[in-house]
Amino acid sequence: MNGPLKNLLVVDLTRVLVGPYCTMILSDLGARVIKVEAPEIGDDSRKFGPFIEDYSAYFMSLNRGKESIALNLKNSEDKKIFDKILSKADILVENFKPGTLKKWGYGWEEVSKKFPKLIYASASGFGQTGPLKELPAYDMVVQGMGGLMSVTGQPNSEPTRVGTSIGDITAGLFTTIGINAALYDRQKTGKGMYIDVSMLDCQIAILENAIARYLSKNEIPKPMGSRHPSIAPFEAFKTKDSYIIIAAGNDKLFEKLCNILEVSDMFTDEKFSSNSSRAKNMNELKTILENKLSAKSTNEWVSLMEKDKIPCGPIFNIKEAVENPQIDARNMIVKAYHKVIGDFKLAGNPIKMSTYEDPDKRGDIPDLDEHREKIIKEFVN
Repeated sequence: MNGPLKNLLVVDLTRVLVGPYCTMILSDLGARVIKVEAPEIGDDSRKFGPFIEDYSAYFMSLNRGKESIALNLKNSEDKKIFDKILSKADILVENFKPGTLKKWGYGWEEVSKKFPKLIYASASGFGQTGPLKELPAYDMVVQGMGGLMSVTGQPNSEPTRVGTSIGDITAGLFTTIGINAALYDRQKTGKGMYIDVSMLDCQIAILENAIARYLSKNEIPKPMGSRHPSIAPFEAFKTKDSYIIIAAGNDKLFEKLCNILEVSDMFTDEKFSSNSSRAKNMNELKTILENKLSAKSTNEWVSLMEKDKIPCGPIFNIKEAVENPQIDARNMIVKAYHKVIGDFKLAGNPIKMSTYEDPDKRGDIPDLDEHREKIIKEFVN
């Protein structure tokens, strides 16, 4: 891939989702990524379903365009190979339990002395400090502990996990942001740095309205289904055949909505004339709107509202979402090649840059240890 990070070398010691998501983005932005995997086993996610001809679609979706070499970092000969690769690297990304790499001789203090320009990023469940630092964590653990599950789902429902692994993905994104900031800093100082990202920290960082309500009002938010706690109407509404999302985020949009639904008198009613008053009367507002919305299908309402530029939309399943013409126009479903199964479709890169093309084909998907000979010839021999 051509991109702004071209000619940068990333050593990827990560597995499963947090780290591979981060290094996938770096690869999409042009960096060369060498994935160092455990011999025979490889990245844990190689064993995660769904499978295509015994190959993990989960693994393939996160590791396109990377090179793979299997090394045992407890083995002296393999450590010599790793040191040679690391000596040429710009970035090291790892998501082991804190302290693991230090035991193998590759903690930040040891590595930074040998390679002072190296940017070293660690993503872990709870970070490198604090009373929980040595505990393992998965996505759902930090969704729960980070408060996200407490505001997700319907009122009085059982605890509900967000439908994607947002605990992992946000940590991967924040790690990528930290690495790019460190690259800019290195241009000024000539020195690398250590980046410590905690999955739990990232969940706290994205609580936005919920954390603002608690810290400013001492209110503990609860699940509200699809409803926004302080903007109305801003939720899913029943129509004749399904549901429509309506996000009329200001008074002007609400007035347009009232006109389309032929309830223009609502806009002058003091209970609904401002966002703050609508937010206090959400249940009554929803009853009135759904009574009107029941007359037409979701697609009919979407067509009418889009003409007036009211933010709205249907609720798509995954098939409908990925086959949306807008997604196709934005090149958000791309292909990567695997030497056994051929072309494999996967999500594209949402970062579009004017200077660089956004190709519909990405780098090949590596088998475990596939690039050993090439890498050893380049870095060791």
